[in-house]
Parts: sequence; structure tokens; C-alpha cells
Amino acid sequence: MLRRFLDALYLFAGYAAGGFLVVIFAIMMVMSVGRQFQLNIPAGDDFASWCMAAMAFLGLAHTFKRGEMIRVGLLLERLHGRTKQVAEIAALSIAAAFVLYFAYYAVQMTYDSWRFNDMAQGVLAIPMWIPQLGYSGGLVILSIALIDEIVNVLRGNRPSYVQGSPDESPEEFVERISQGGGG
Repeated sequence: MLRRFLDALYLFAGYAAGGFLVVIFAIMMVMSVGRQFQLNIPAGDDFASWCMAAMAFLGLAHTFKRGEMIRVGLLLERLHGRTKQVAEIAALSIAAAFVLYFAYYAVQMTYDSWRFNDMAQGVLAIPMWIPQLGYSGGLVILSIALIDEIVNVLRGNRPSYVQGSPDESPEEFVERISQGGGG
């Protein structure tokens, strides 16, 4: 039950990021084409930038869990067995610590914006906590994904973000990538 909830959370965050990408496209197209017809979106640049931040941060957990995030595994790829598992746990723990740190302060900033009724200084006065939700929410969901992955690896499972077979050669990896098989 918890597994389905977490997978649905990551998928929802990924779809939300995609939705914000579509909104950015729509805003930019209306602003570009609208110039021809003297049509203007008040604070369109502000909306596009807030959507960009929400898209970037909400997409992190989904991207991480799918193995689509760029990661440098030069050391981890050379390790095997228990040593590799310990190194994966250490790397995930360090990443989780950093992301939890940033998530804590992002949530605190969003809460303070709500508490002090902080308003945007642009053309439209919008409460700042609304666009900040995408930023802080994305970091919280990424924190959950990292902790979820630590638990997964502690149980002796292969990390969900690792694709391909465990004993794939570098040549096989390059071939899989060149055929669009993901990294």
C-alpha cells in the first residue's frame, strides 16, 4: 500500500512538472503572438518564471526514481557486492542530508511568506507562498524519494534508478544508450 502511494506521489509530481511545462509554453506563445495583436499578459514573465521553478523542482523525484537523472557513478560502477551496497547507501545518505537541509529551509521560507503575507512585487500582487509551493513541495518529494531509496538499498535490493543488467560491460552500456535505452 505504501509502495503504491509513493509511486503515485512521484508520478503525480512528474505529471505536475509536465503540466507546468505546458503552461510555460502557453504563456510564452500567447506573449509572443499577442504582441502582434496588442495582447499582453500582465506579469506573464513572473508567471513563466514561477512555473519554471515549479517544473524543475517537482520533476526531480520522478526523474531520480526513473534513473533519468544524470549521475556520476565512476566509483560506484567499479565496486561490487557488499562494498557497492555500502557505497550506494553512503551516497544516498549524503544526498538525502543535503536535500533535507534545503527542503527544511524551503518549507520554512514558504511558511514565513504565508505567515507574513508576503506579496509579489510585480504587476500583480500575488501571495508569494503560492509560487513557492512548487519549489518547497518538489524538495520535500525528492527528500521522500531519497529516503525511500535508502530503505530499498538497505533491504538488499538494487537501486531503482540503476538501469541495465548488473554485469553490463561499458560497450553494452554505450550500445544501449545509443539505441535510446536510457542511462
